[in-house]
Amino acid sequence: VSAALREGKLSATELCRKCLQRIKKTRHLNAYITVTEELAMKKAQEADGRLLRGEPRSLLEGIPFSVKDNFCTENIETTCASRMLQGYFPPYNATVVQKLLDQGAVLVGKTNLDEFAMGSGSTDGACGPVRNPWSYAALYRSLSHGADPDTDWVITGGSSGGSAAAVASLTSFFALGSDTGGSTRNPGSLCGVVALKPSYGLLSRHGLIPLVNSMDVPGIMSRSVHDAAITLRVLQGRDVKDSTTVHAPKSPSALPQEFDVRGVCVGIPKEYHAPGLSAETLSEWTRVADMFERAGARVCEVSLPHTRYSIVCYHVLCCCEVASNMARFDGLQYGHRSAEESSTEALYATTRHEGFNDVVRRRVLSGNYFLLKQNYERYFMKAQQIRRLITEDFRHVFSSGIDVLLTPTTLSDAATYSDFIQEDNRTRSAQDDIFTQPVNLA
Repeated sequence: VSAALREGKLSATELCRKCLQRIKKTRHLNAYITVTEELAMKKAQEADGRLLRGEPRSLLEGIPFSVKDNFCTENIETTCASRMLQGYFPPYNATVVQKLLDQGAVLVGKTNLDEFAMGSGSTDGACGPVRNPWSYAALYRSLSHGADPDTDWVITGGSSGGSAAAVASLTSFFALGSDTGGSTRNPGSLCGVVALKPSYGLLSRHGLIPLVNSMDVPGIMSRSVHDAAITLRVLQGRDVKDSTTVHAPKSPSALPQEFDVRGVCVGIPKEYHAPGLSAETLSEWTRVADMFERAGARVCEVSLPHTRYSIVCYHVLCCCEVASNMARFDGLQYGHRSAEESSTEALYATTRHEGFNDVVRRRVLSGNYFLLKQNYERYFMKAQQIRRLITEDFRHVFSSGIDVLLTPTTLSDAATYSDFIQEDNRTRSAQDDIFTQPVNLA
């Protein structure tokens, strides 16, 4: 598409218009919270001008993209799918958003998510659940014995389900998500798109409304690995506004057409043969491992012994940081403010009760409990010690000659919405993050 734009076979305006039309056509998916139609067409026209002059800024010139609605976008409403931030228009762009705009990419909208990115189904936001585009595919309907997708649709995964659905439904060519415990990789897997969680510090978190500062990572969703690599090349690198960022390694902007995996050592963590792993997922995991072996790679079993503690460790640390980060939403500076005026304390309490859903309030309460003076050592400090052990597990594996780990992303394929909501958010998140969150702790 980028080549077609540069060669004049396609205009950025035409491409943008087609994406916007498709957004309207797929509105039933609820993938978008905000569609920036007027701004997108304006930016597409500007991209056309540069393309006509032979001055494209990058391979992303004129390419439509979408952004998860927990990244700040200048003068565009940013809600985190929460009543708490409805009506909030940030005065600045997140660094990763600004970098894409500077390269000529065209923002078509802000995508739906679980409220404040707390969830694994994109079902718990104030803007309603996101539907998996594959619910409407003829193949899925045949496998589900003709089930009506309007009443028995499958989830996208989460919390970046809107971004995954946007890419899968062809309404944008790539999208930004965020990943704290698997929130980019999980929906990428369930929606059949490429999902990349870069290493912590490679991409700036400035302008990403924080969930867990020590684990949050901006993620990339795209239709191909090549597209993800090109986007990563644009986004990576140091940012003076985020002290946790690192200098980007020198890497090609495009991947080679063929890979030679001879001599590569692929590790299979034995602890990832977890309860609930479906026969189909296990079969595909084995098939890919065999494929690597036939191509000349060495495949061997490895151990990450503290994996069994990672879910509870993640839960404690996540809730503690959530309690801290959510404290800023008090109704005084921005976002929702209650009409309660009897006292300052009542204003705070009522605002937060009205603005946050049950999932957010539950995590805030849990985090404050773990951080109580009498509980601090027993919960928070113990979880930090376990986190160090999990980090050492990964360090040991990669220092022993292993080049890459091959693991599933989810236990099974996407659940139907009716099945998914049978269990509470905490239980589902614990199950769905089992393969993805350990590395975020590391």
